[in-house]
Amino acid sequence: MKKILIAVDYNPVSEKVAEQGYELAKNLNAEVCLIHVLDDVGFYGAQYPTFMGYDGYSGMGPDLDVAMEMKNIAEEFLEKAKSHLNDPQVKTHLAEGDTAKTIMAYGEEWGANILVMGTHSHSVLEKLLMGTVAEKILEKTKIPVYLVPVKK
Repeated sequence: MKKILIAVDYNPVSEKVAEQGYELAKNLNAEVCLIHVLDDVGFYGAQYPTFMGYDGYSGMGPDLDVAMEMKNIAEEFLEKAKSHLNDPQVKTHLAEGDTAKTIMAYGEEWGANILVMGTHSHSVLEKLLMGTVAEKILEKTKIPVYLVPVKK
């Protein structure tokens, strides 16, 4: 095992995921990369035409400042996560797109030997309607996955 990719998001349990993934990497003498995925940032600053009688968005163009600010926040988040691990050798990768697909694609591109993720607690309705990122990855990835239980 040479490379471990650790997926983190804005949920506070990511601290535990990052720490346990890092510990695993150190035990295996592996390289570490923290990945954070933003959904399509265009959605963050999107302005929409009138719909269902609501015209609050009419006449407004896309707000590129909002999208750029979301990227800046994500970059700062990744740098703080890296600093928390106190290892200058840790790499970071900020990506954009569907979270599960993007993690799998980057894992393959980077040559990850293990993907580390948390098992966030979602409501039954959320799981039924959307599934979870971990479930989607487990269903399709060729890379072994190390799940960190984070439920209290």
